[in-house]
Amino acid sequence: MIALGCDHGGYALMKEVIAYLDANNIAYKNFGTFSEESVDYPVYAKAVAHAVANGECEKGILICGTGIGISIAANKVKGIRAALCGDVFSAKATREHNDANILAMGGRVTGVGLALEIVKAFLETPFSNDERHIRRIQQIED
Repeated sequence: MIALGCDHGGYALMKEVIAYLDANNIAYKNFGTFSEESVDYPVYAKAVAHAVANGECEKGILICGTGIGISIAANKVKGIRAALCGDVFSAKATREHNDANILAMGGRVTGVGLALEIVKAFLETPFSNDERHIRRIQQIED
């Protein structure tokens, strides 16, 4: 199950992500927002982060205008490793090396085609389980 959340700046791109998830039969829970009306992104970042941290959802996807604020807010929740990705290489690397559990993107800076490639890479790339990466993640968590 994938937890989804966005603010008004990420709403249009989130609709595209939802269409991609639906087309690929990927289960998700949408924590909102549900319109382009101005909202505060930390509310949605925290909802998604808590759903991932407590095991309700395996991973999360967050989108705001730039992806910056929403990723900062999500990373305040213990156990969350939210990564802002604007390219496919970073999406793969953050899963392989950091075991990132939330993908953040910018709806105003990332085009739809690229964003969907990033989502695919993030969701399909497994964590490497290399000892060096496990050690580094433990240092982040401490």
